[in-house]
Amino acid sequence: MKYSELEREANIARNREILAQLELDMPIVPPPVKRKEAPNTRAKPVQPSKKAKRETATPIAPTRQSARLRKTVADPNETPAQKRKREHEEEQQRKKQEEELLEAEEKAREAKRPRHQDLDLPVLLQEMDVDELSTLRATFEAISQQDYSRRVAGDEAFVFDDDTKEDAMISELKDKLMRLKVVSRAKVTQDRVYSAAYHPESTKDLIFFGDKHGQLGIWDARAATDEIADEDGDVTGVDDREGGRYWRLQGHWPATSKSSISSIKFDPLNAHKVFTSAYDCTIRDLSFETGTSREIYSTEDVLISSIDLPPNGHEMWISDALGGLTHKDLREEKSRARWYQVSEQKVGSVSVNPTNPHYLVTASNSRALRIWDTRRLQNVAVQSVPSSSDHTGDKSFEYENSIVEKYISSPKGKAAVRAEWRHNKSVSSAYWDPRGRSIVSTSYDDTIRLWEYHDSILQRNSVFPSSRPFAQIRHNCQTGKWLTILRAQWTPNPDTYPHFTIGNMEHSLDIYSCKGDLLARLSDRQRITAVQAVTCSHPSIVERAASGNASGRCILWALPGE
Repeated sequence: MKYSELEREANIARNREILAQLELDMPIVPPPVKRKEAPNTRAKPVQPSKKAKRETATPIAPTRQSARLRKTVADPNETPAQKRKREHEEEQQRKKQEEELLEAEEKAREAKRPRHQDLDLPVLLQEMDVDELSTLRATFEAISQQDYSRRVAGDEAFVFDDDTKEDAMISELKDKLMRLKVVSRAKVTQDRVYSAAYHPESTKDLIFFGDKHGQLGIWDARAATDEIADEDGDVTGVDDREGGRYWRLQGHWPATSKSSISSIKFDPLNAHKVFTSAYDCTIRDLSFETGTSREIYSTEDVLISSIDLPPNGHEMWISDALGGLTHKDLREEKSRARWYQVSEQKVGSVSVNPTNPHYLVTASNSRALRIWDTRRLQNVAVQSVPSSSDHTGDKSFEYENSIVEKYISSPKGKAAVRAEWRHNKSVSSAYWDPRGRSIVSTSYDDTIRLWEYHDSILQRNSVFPSSRPFAQIRHNCQTGKWLTILRAQWTPNPDTYPHFTIGNMEHSLDIYSCKGDLLARLSDRQRITAVQAVTCSHPSIVERAASGNASGRCILWALPGE
């Protein structure tokens, strides 16, 4: 039953009268209590000082048009000569449009192909202004004035007969590392950090980061910065301000995930040059003296996963996604290289022993960690690098892998693989320490493993007596799709007790000794809210470490006030 508006108002008035007679007041609804918001103790994400975005647009091709629409309206009274002239002009216009279309399409295709030519700083820096370019040139010039030859530790360095001395050294190192704090932050790259390397210059903190889209970020983390005002004219707070100065160089192309920088290495003879490998199937070197980036190696379409160089600086070992190892002599033409199919699946990393450069350690998706004697690999017939499109599981590709497998199972090649250890899941990385004595591996089975080989074993010409790791550390390595794979990285400093850094899924930076002892777990809950997936350390200063995350934001860890 529906009530009219008059009846509804009458009922309201009658109810009020009844309440008044009972001397009852209408219920009073108290005003809502405003809750005090808890103070935000977290610092805002570091605010980038550079607003320029990477230009990835490709040339726009002219729109195709049907022949009917291209025709002009014919004059019904035109003469035969006028008709021929009109048709000739239409044909010329059609040809011109077709040529423009083909030219634009070719430019668009070219923009998506890797660049193989030499690139100078103005091309690499893209949108940077003149001041930024001159500052980078000055930085390169300053570090080119000194020599930075790579130093390695002796294979018997930090080997103690007395455990008391070793414990004291570990305790001293632990005290130093536990005091490291966040001293600088910046969004060094525009996309996810994939790789990092710390330049050996000791008067400044110069750190190189490679990102998902082929960009090399160079961060002078302690450089003086200008105060920057926000939209309201307020100066950005110290905690929110970017620290240092950085430059972004687009060396690998195209600027997409097809060009992720997988590895960064400095020239071991003199760190006036940096090598970068990327998924665009190229390896480039950037000279600080000339400011020129040049291609030193390329494949047709095989992704390069890792590179490493022995201390002599004349050679390079390259791992790839087809399970191959390539040996490149840098003094020869880039087309001259020896390729070996050493695994049925991707080789994710290769590491050269610094004191015995003929030993390599490889980590593969086949779950195997292997130590190779490259002197024995020289007896294997040279193989050609297949393209990734050939990897269809057919017999021809299997035969490429069987060449090395048959050789290492023969009496002549038995000692080519000195040691092998099968992990429970894929091995994401394995590296030699600066002494060439210890190996650390990370795996998707959530375990960090450590090996140690005495010099007497390394000098043998036979298979190592044991391949079992001496220590295993539980560590969450389930990074998923959106984080860079966690890799344990040795500090390259030969003057300190060997230790390595690795990111932690709880947003900390973990540091372990070569014996597996946890030396420090660095974190800052107020200023770090992301996984520090990529890490590196200074080659000569103990109290220096750097890390980067999936947004391109990077951290410098050091002693405050230094």
